[in-house]
Amino acid sequence: MEFSDRAIRGQLVDLHRRAISPAEIILDGGRISEIREVASAPARYILPGFVDAHVHIESSMLPPAEFARLAVVHGTVATVSDPHEIANVLGIEGIDFMLENARRTPFKFCFGASPCVPATDFETAGARLGLAEVTALLARPDIGYLSEVMNWPGVLAGDAGLLGMIAAARAVGKPVDGHAPGLRGGDAVRYAAAGIQTDHECYSLPEALDKLAAGMWIAIREGSAARNFTALEPLLRTHPGRCMLCSDDLHPNALVHGHIDRLVARAVAGGADLFDVLRCASVHPIEHYRLPVGLLRVDDPADFVIVDDLFEFRVQETWLDAVCVASGGRSHLPHVPAAPINRFVASPVTAAQFAIPCDAGSSGVNVIEARDGELITGHLRETLSAAGGVLQADRNREILKIAVVNRYADAPPAVGFIRGFGLQRGAIASSVAHDSHNVVAVGCTDEAIADAVNRVIAARGGVCATDGRSHHILPLEIAGLMSMGEGTEVAAAYEKVAAFARDLGSTLRDPFMTLSFMALLVIPDLKMSDRGLFSGAEFKFVPVCEPEG
Repeated sequence: MEFSDRAIRGQLVDLHRRAISPAEIILDGGRISEIREVASAPARYILPGFVDAHVHIESSMLPPAEFARLAVVHGTVATVSDPHEIANVLGIEGIDFMLENARRTPFKFCFGASPCVPATDFETAGARLGLAEVTALLARPDIGYLSEVMNWPGVLAGDAGLLGMIAAARAVGKPVDGHAPGLRGGDAVRYAAAGIQTDHECYSLPEALDKLAAGMWIAIREGSAARNFTALEPLLRTHPGRCMLCSDDLHPNALVHGHIDRLVARAVAGGADLFDVLRCASVHPIEHYRLPVGLLRVDDPADFVIVDDLFEFRVQETWLDAVCVASGGRSHLPHVPAAPINRFVASPVTAAQFAIPCDAGSSGVNVIEARDGELITGHLRETLSAAGGVLQADRNREILKIAVVNRYADAPPAVGFIRGFGLQRGAIASSVAHDSHNVVAVGCTDEAIADAVNRVIAARGGVCATDGRSHHILPLEIAGLMSMGEGTEVAAAYEKVAAFARDLGSTLRDPFMTLSFMALLVIPDLKMSDRGLFSGAEFKFVPVCEPEG
């Protein structure tokens, strides 16, 4: 679409000169053809558009084009997107789906090649991407970088396949993302020296400082599950030149209310320098990932946002390639229908399959401790009683059962115990279960768990909460991860399911987001795979019950 001499007036926020001045921006052919100094301009501020420096689009439960419809309302014009959620389900076919759907919107997605599909060899996924597949992806012009290298123990151990993928990215001049929660000191130095350039998993300031000292970029994360902004916010004052902002995983009910714009507002309100914060939200990811996104310079693509003020950053308008794609809190991007693709073959389960045999009560039960707002979990040792030859959950101590059911083949469920969800009745289940996306469930009784799991199986993917008499479910027809619906409707439907889970007693802010990470083995400590209970700290399976001593 061509335009000629379209003029936009306002207070131009120049992040390279670190100055604000009245200006008139002339748009022509999708680009900025001229920036004119003027004596006065309206009291509105023109900024470069915001960029999410690390996100899994699938976690919004929306395909890319629908994610874009919600994101532009908040001034986001681009994302750095790791498609490893759908890659774990469908491999390259899934990545191609994301790319094709993304091409149907002007929003600027940068997709990566996922190096850890599956994330570990201790779980069942729907696909596997090896060195040959990842190298071929990196050679494609529509793949912008090597996505997060999650198997950091493999990197430190010199795993040939992982090091080959890193070398392949460097050979074609593409950035390499990291993922190493808790890595400190010499290990962080060795990880960075292997070619890893970024990390978004820091959950403490000392950890982030170690990684900065090793030469890495830090993406400060605030999503629906992992909320690390408060811990890492001081970096925006001490190391602003090496930081970016990201959400990582953001559910649809959160995306409708805000995105990177909210992090910008929080950072400025907390005392960080305005220009530093805005550079972290735009310049740094654009330059690091070489994104085709404008930064309000002559000849740049005309990608920018207009905000009311430099405190709340409420977005008046969002522009992409000289087209206004959102204004007044409304998206002007059309809904793009998406055809469902999936891989889901699990058969219904029975309550009896979730029993954990035990001749007597056990004082050596390994229990997962879920923590609100964190992806890391604790490892508890608890005493549980037995009845009828099986171990019992203990609702009074909030120790419930957790189960993972293989969605790719019929197999016995893996069952263990978890504390932290707070359910007092019923169960919740989801086919969004990072990263292999089997069906994960937490519940008060075996019957409730079976009911929730079977409803997800019947829908061939979704999130469900049930109390045995009534239930709420949001079907996820695309890979068991994303809905075909319109974004705000999906957000409302998801919020109903989440609200019902809280009605069942869950004390978590987002029960399903926390649930989705209980099968992510590369985040310590205890997690549940479809093959059993796994210690991320020891990187091995551990029994549910074991004798003391």
